[in-house]
Amino acid sequence: MTVVVKVGGHALDDLSPTSPIFTDLAEDVASLERVVIVHGGGPQIADLLSRVQLESRFHEGLRVTDDATMEVVSMALSHVNTLVVAGLVRAGHRAAGVNGVSGNLLSSVVESQSLGRLAGRIRVQADLLVSLLDAGWTPVVSPVTRGEDGGLLNCNADAAAGALARALNADALVLLSDIDHVRSDPDDPSSVLTTLTRRELTDLLDSGAARDGMRPKLNAALEALDAGARRVVLANGTRPHALRGVLNHTIPSTEVLP
Repeated sequence: MTVVVKVGGHALDDLSPTSPIFTDLAEDVASLERVVIVHGGGPQIADLLSRVQLESRFHEGLRVTDDATMEVVSMALSHVNTLVVAGLVRAGHRAAGVNGVSGNLLSSVVESQSLGRLAGRIRVQADLLVSLLDAGWTPVVSPVTRGEDGGLLNCNADAAAGALARALNADALVLLSDIDHVRSDPDDPSSVLTTLTRRELTDLLDSGAARDGMRPKLNAALEALDAGARRVVLANGTRPHALRGVLNHTIPSTEVLP
């Protein structure tokens, strides 16, 4: 069984080696055969941008990335990657950190000139990940991507996870952030959706009800389903043993139906 797990949002607020997130994740991953972890780093990027007095700008949940911002994104995500790997290793897990440039894992063209160095459609060359998985390692992927000009691109972590799930023919894609459910109305906490059909998902995107960071998550879910993933689930990564809870149906979540 191959599972791609994306961890982001406030699930990564605590990056200390003793973080319960890492301990729980290491235990949950140990019970599975082949797992790829993709991490975000939005809060860490925002913090570093603030420190160097650069503005954070977004369009439809995607970070506008000029050249200076790209340097900060690369530094912040590298730091997050190292700390995630350190936390998993401390918890006794065989984790190996890579980024999208490693082994030409991820490559892309610019999404649009208005978004700067933001990756668009992602191409995956999964040889490195397959080698690590075959050798019993859990790859931890930082979503920095190679552009067609050889420079770095900022790749949304949800989009990277969806593309990797597609390339690896993953059985499941699990998107962990800091929310329990997708909502049909993002402003109404009672409008939770425990399941979501492909048609309903498309309607949320087309109507604009899926806003900000939810849009790339739902697009990633579509990509994984199109590639044959049996399960795509969105859940709250701050809950104890969130990955195990998703796979065992024991925590609140939204499952996107094939």
